[in-house]
Amino acid sequence: MNHFKSGLGLILLMSVLPLTGLQAESVDRSPVDITASDLEQRILIEVDNNNSQAIALLTELVNINSGTMNFEGVKAVGGLLMTEFNQLGFNSRWETGSAFNRAGHLVAEHRGNGSGPKFLMIGHLDTVFEADSPFQKFELLDNQIARGPGIGDMKGGNIIILEALRALKAVGALEAMDITVVMTGDEELSGRPLALSKKALIDAAKYADIALGFENGDGNPATANVSRRGSIGWKLTVTGKPAHSSQIFREDIGPGAIYEAARILTQFYAELRQEDLLTFNPGNILGGTKVTFDDQTKTGTAFGKDNIIAETALVTGDIRAISEIQLNRVKTKMQAIVAASYPHTRGEIEFSEGYPAMAPTAGNKRLLEIYSGVSQDLGFGEVTAVNPLRAGAADVSFTADYVDMAIDALGLGSNKGHTAAETGDLATLPTQTKRAAILLLRLQNSP
Repeated sequence: MNHFKSGLGLILLMSVLPLTGLQAESVDRSPVDITASDLEQRILIEVDNNNSQAIALLTELVNINSGTMNFEGVKAVGGLLMTEFNQLGFNSRWETGSAFNRAGHLVAEHRGNGSGPKFLMIGHLDTVFEADSPFQKFELLDNQIARGPGIGDMKGGNIIILEALRALKAVGALEAMDITVVMTGDEELSGRPLALSKKALIDAAKYADIALGFENGDGNPATANVSRRGSIGWKLTVTGKPAHSSQIFREDIGPGAIYEAARILTQFYAELRQEDLLTFNPGNILGGTKVTFDDQTKTGTAFGKDNIIAETALVTGDIRAISEIQLNRVKTKMQAIVAASYPHTRGEIEFSEGYPAMAPTAGNKRLLEIYSGVSQDLGFGEVTAVNPLRAGAADVSFTADYVDMAIDALGLGSNKGHTAAETGDLATLPTQTKRAAILLLRLQNSP
């Protein structure tokens, strides 16, 4: 991997004038790179001039249903964006998802002159709102707030990526940049196996030096993610000795499967909940004489009688951890708790593949400092790190082990994601685009 290692950790931000208007105040602030300052002003003007078209494209994207399992809708959104990237000089392609039972991914590449870092910009095309959802259309609530499926998560972020690149292209700054854009088609419901589902993203990360994710995060543009917890699933299966309920607790019979499952869950709670930044949730539980469960639909049945000791219990859930070290430690504890069975019961816990953690590395923190510096220079205020407890898993996590720096949540200001009340703050579309464009420019030109 040929990483750009020319002192990224020692980047000195350009001392530029605040850019809150179209003209900077003329004062002596040495040293000031006047050329760079003028170029940044031109980028800001380009973003403003194209904002109405950006909103129109966002509206068009939101009005195309692209629920994860609506493959044609996901492809339609990807096709529309591919056309836009091609017009900017990118080489775009559609990577089919047939091998992992999803629509596929958009990959757009722009190879520069080798003078700067290799960037990876991450979006996703799919939403949680499938074709049968009643929530389908963009609706302008006032001159700033719009409601629509996926407007924040994350079609607004996709537009920010595109418009930042468009502004850089307009001023001639894009030509030198080495940028890969990956917009996945299955972020909301990942295909399996993950090794295939996330291959395009991981391959791009192995090539890149810096990863920028444009999810909406907690919806607040004053925050960004330098870390995200990983997420994996678990399934607990418990068996007990069936007998008449009047004989429960006998030494040769024991308490049955439901009591054993309750013991295990209680000990999980007692022994693991003090782990910093860890959450673990049992989302489904079934118990009785006979249990069925469908892993795909997460539905099942249970049959039992009050006068029969339960023979089977099943629990499914997830774990969210801040690092692989923490995850492995927790898995070992859970296995030990399961193994300490009540008499005549037996438990088994299985862990499924999932999203890796994005640890809060020094490189990630430094990148946030640079991004926050851009924001403050533009007059948009400081950007601080989100508490990982307030952030879910995201595609950027699959890049974290391969790049020098990564941050996420550079997307549209938004609220109530994954609900039929999802809204986006259109006033943040140009401001987030300006932040992203100037960040790319400064990183490209950093010593």
